[in-house]
Amino acid sequence: MDIHEWACRIKSIRRKKRLVKLDFDKHLIKLSKTREQLWQQQRNLPMVPLEHPYQRGWKRLFVLRDDIKRGPAAEFYETLLKKINTVQYHHDRSFKFKKRRKKKYGYKMRKQELREIDQYDWVNNRLKLFEKEQACFTCVSFINNSRRPDIKYVFTEPWRFVLKVMPHMVTEVKLHDNVLQQQIAEVDNHIEKHFYEPRMHRLTNGRHYHWKDEFNERIKYINKLKNTPRYANKEAYLELET
Repeated sequence: MDIHEWACRIKSIRRKKRLVKLDFDKHLIKLSKTREQLWQQQRNLPMVPLEHPYQRGWKRLFVLRDDIKRGPAAEFYETLLKKINTVQYHHDRSFKFKKRRKKKYGYKMRKQELREIDQYDWVNNRLKLFEKEQACFTCVSFINNSRRPDIKYVFTEPWRFVLKVMPHMVTEVKLHDNVLQQQIAEVDNHIEKHFYEPRMHRLTNGRHYHWKDEFNERIKYINKLKNTPRYANKEAYLELET
């Protein structure tokens, strides 16, 4: 072998460091996939019925009113209710929570409403609503938690349903696998001990970033002159100010 060819095959210090880092990243990706597979196996465990069911608090959900239940459209609203119904759980039947006001504690009723559909679920029809069911909703604009204008679709006739409180009975539990739990604990302890979580998250999910939508800017930050050309006449600027 020629001495020049032999010299080209020698790995430089920089390349050795890069290969070590690449091998370490491959190990983290493999470790992340192993943890995901173990979690998936845990989620796929079957439910086992209990020999002696027991009550665990109370639950509250919407049901059809008695007059609607006896009407001709009972089946239609019963099917629609299954798609927009919400369930709340509480240890007390009154569904009240403790709230402090003016240095005194009081109790306030917990609020519960039907499911509101956001714009993304409405466009993609995530709830699989039919045209007749979609006609029962109306579009409402509001300001979200980020102080930006947003849209949601709300059921227009909530009076057709009433809240009903019933005991929350536990009749089945998920099967417990000791070997699987031990494997998950070993992987989690290995990740936490060596602080691998930040690097694993960056390799598998990428960096977090905030997508700025120019059509959903905060109201107090909207610049009316943003898309106005410099050569526009004076009247165009006066119309924006008014």
